[in-house]
Amino acid sequence: MINITERHQHIINKLQQKGQVTVLDLCDELSVSSVTIRKDLKLLEDKGLLFRTHGGATQNNPYTIDRPVNEKEHMQINEKHRIGVAAAKLIEANDSILIASGTTVMSLAKNIQPVPLKNLTVITAALNVALELIRHPEIEIMQLGGLLRRSSSSVTGPYAESVLSDFSCSKLFLGVDGIDLEFGLTTTNVMEAHLNRQMINISQKTIVLADSSKFGKRGFGRICGFEDIDQIITDKGISDHTYKALQGMGVKVTIV
Repeated sequence: MINITERHQHIINKLQQKGQVTVLDLCDELSVSSVTIRKDLKLLEDKGLLFRTHGGATQNNPYTIDRPVNEKEHMQINEKHRIGVAAAKLIEANDSILIASGTTVMSLAKNIQPVPLKNLTVITAALNVALELIRHPEIEIMQLGGLLRRSSSSVTGPYAESVLSDFSCSKLFLGVDGIDLEFGLTTTNVMEAHLNRQMINISQKTIVLADSSKFGKRGFGRICGFEDIDQIITDKGISDHTYKALQGMGVKVTIV
């Protein structure tokens, strides 16, 4: 019978290979009860070797923290640029689009080319996005008002949500802080999550822009489940397991 040391080594090895494990899989592989596996995961977490999650464990801390935008803009720079370029190609003439907040959607704003696009209208919660696009006289820009969230250079709150209720947009480009296959899409700020949900409600298509570091992470505020989004644009760091799971839920995944 396999001993506790061998079980722990098996769990660590599998985490290093796949980045995450589930209690059910470990029970089958090691022929022990879920109670035993949960005790093993607790011991390994106490030693700082993993982070427990609902139904399993992960190699990386699954909980995101609220970082200032000027710090996040220096993270995953190349990946965000490629995602922004790919997202900009989805914009068509006569589109009325919503751009939420975050450094990845800011990369989209930097790559929008209004010519030969015609009659492009952009509604945004992000001050930096509006300032980036204002240099294009061809683009009609509506800046949402509300409570200014300094860490993301964007607005939140009921005023911004109420204004959105008067519009219908063709596409929403949404940035997130976390994407968890069980919990859904999240952000670190609950008011921003509420605003993002209203954005989804008035948009015909929701496109999530997220580099691969966002997968397996959870923020404090849940935005929505995967049934509410149409497409995710990400980079090559996404795992095969996550890619297949998203495809199985009907989400189009574009890897750049």
